Amino acid sequence: MAAKNNAKGGAKGGAGAKGGAGKGGAAKGGKQPGQPAAKGGKQAKESAGRAPAKQARGPHAGAGLPVPAPRLRVHYQQVVRAKLTEKFGFTNPHQVPQLEKIVINCGVGEAIKNAKVLDSVCDELELITGQKPVRRKAKKSIANFGLREGQEIGASVTLRGARMWEFLDRFVTVSVPRIRDFRGLGTRAFDGRGNYSLGVKEQLIFPEINYDMVDQIRGMDITFVTSATRDDQALALLAELGMPFKGQSPVIPTIV
Repeated sequence: MAAKNNAKGGAKGGAGAKGGAGKGGAAKGGKQPGQPAAKGGKQAKESAGRAPAKQARGPHAGAGLPVPAPRLRVHYQQVVRAKLTEKFGFTNPHQVPQLEKIVINCGVGEAIKNAKVLDSVCDELELITGQKPVRRKAKKSIANFGLREGQEIGASVTLRGARMWEFLDRFVTVSVPRIRDFRGLGTRAFDGRGNYSLGVKEQLIFPEINYDMVDQIRGMDITFVTSATRDDQALALLAELGMPFKGQSPVIPTIV
């Protein structure tokens, strides 16, 4: 009987030792003396899910060279201003019309149901213009269209300065000749205050857009804002800058 009790006590003691070992530090974290503690499962998952850091790009080949002036702006200053002054008889150099800005606008009605469509539109506009576009929001709600006030339904870019002249140069010399069945730009799209607007049916006319990366054909509106007060002055300005209008022989800028 005593031996039986001793056996039970020994078994209980062994179980207690086992429990003590299970609750000890070695069983809890698997940590041995002299070894660092292992990271938890959650931290390991977070570290594994992180994207690798992007490597910094080095300077391009012409980083140390001075930035050349836009060639179309040089043509405007050297040739176009003198022609417009002689044609309209301006007595003050500030009366000569000039190009102030170019606005590219793209409305995306599909963004009402699928907001991700606007992301691809913004990426394409950024490639075309070299400037990050601004997302436009609805000014009021329209129940028939399922539109809510403040919802993003478009994107636009306003170009000024050197980027404006570079975009106009690429648009006139490269993009316009790629328009299908092109017969000249219309001359009735002036607003009466010297501003000209035109619509582009597809973004594929711009060489920056890769055909394989396009998910859908989209158009855009382009507005050329000038300082001219009359439409005939704005027409003469844009024609001298190389815009091919209907019924007129296109002017090819002689740029050195």
